[in-house]
Amino acid sequence: MKRSLYEETHDSFRESVRGFMARHVVPVHDSIIAERAIPRSVWKAAGEAGLLGLEVPEEYGGSEANDFRFNAVFLEELAKESMAFASSFSIQGDIVAPYLVKLTSPEQRERWLPGYVSGDILGAIAMTEPAVGSDLANLSTRAVPDGDSWVINGSKTYITNGLSADLVVVAAKTDRDAGAKGISMFAVEHGTEGFVRGKKLDKVGQPESDTAELFFEDVRVPKENLLGKLNHGFFHMMTFLPQERIAAAVANLAHARQTFDETLAYAKDRVAFGQPIGSMQYNKFLLAELITELETAQAFVDAAVVQHAHRELSAVDAAKAKWWSAKVQNRVIDACVQLYGGAGYMNEIRAARAWKDARVTRIWAGSEEIMKEIIGRDLGL
Repeated sequence: MKRSLYEETHDSFRESVRGFMARHVVPVHDSIIAERAIPRSVWKAAGEAGLLGLEVPEEYGGSEANDFRFNAVFLEELAKESMAFASSFSIQGDIVAPYLVKLTSPEQRERWLPGYVSGDILGAIAMTEPAVGSDLANLSTRAVPDGDSWVINGSKTYITNGLSADLVVVAAKTDRDAGAKGISMFAVEHGTEGFVRGKKLDKVGQPESDTAELFFEDVRVPKENLLGKLNHGFFHMMTFLPQERIAAAVANLAHARQTFDETLAYAKDRVAFGQPIGSMQYNKFLLAELITELETAQAFVDAAVVQHAHRELSAVDAAKAKWWSAKVQNRVIDACVQLYGGAGYMNEIRAARAWKDARVTRIWAGSEEIMKEIIGRDLGL
């Protein structure tokens, strides 16, 4: 089915993104996997190409597109190459950027955003803790006021861009007795005394992105590094999470569609028992099911992207898009691995790598169980 959400300007932007990928990402993809981190040179190249400032006002060097469809185009092209690229760049452009644009003072924006747009300042967001996954109301990381500073103690884990980030948005409890209403958000800069990065975590998939533990040991930050309002951190997170979830949905389907397209080509070429395996009835029906699932899911996600571009996407619809796209992605890619047979278990085949990379999408940005809880509550249950 022909997609209708993009216009000529988005198509032109897509060509620019493809050029960036061809010049700066694809040639070094293997070395990125080996190093388990995206080199700063790639980030800088993205900044020079104008890809890191889609959410940032022009006065700070961004493009201030005010149209999430541009973000979606970028994510689709990243995810076609690797879910890890989509994840890392989405952290920078879709997830952390709103905090720095909407919850900061003019002085902070002047200090941080130009470098953020150029790739000199990389961002990460630190919510998840070793003993606290989706239950953000029970964070153990604390921030207490001390003179003209806040002192932060605690730890975070599974933080994408954690080792490379120059600026980390940290969720911490500022009122231990207030539950979700006692959380605040802080900006912690690289080099701050007591801010320690742990080991680079060894993930099942997505080796291109650095994921790390972070430790805060009497980390003292200026009081102005409070982002937004005191004790409004949970509200701020809930405000920005729909964008994270629709971004995840966009990447999920682009990743799955790329894997499907390559598998379809393989099924047409691979001959067994005297015929292409794709022409065998079971495989033909399976591929028919997969493309239908992909295109129907794509229609919903595309509609959600348009709604978000018009600032109309609800948290419930974002949750639907996120969990269903992850379900479809994992089903499609698992089926693709099966169609490859033994070759599908080899890392040299993209379907094998995609299979490992996709599994976490049912967990991150809110697990599928949390997404269903949000949807169920909206049904009055």
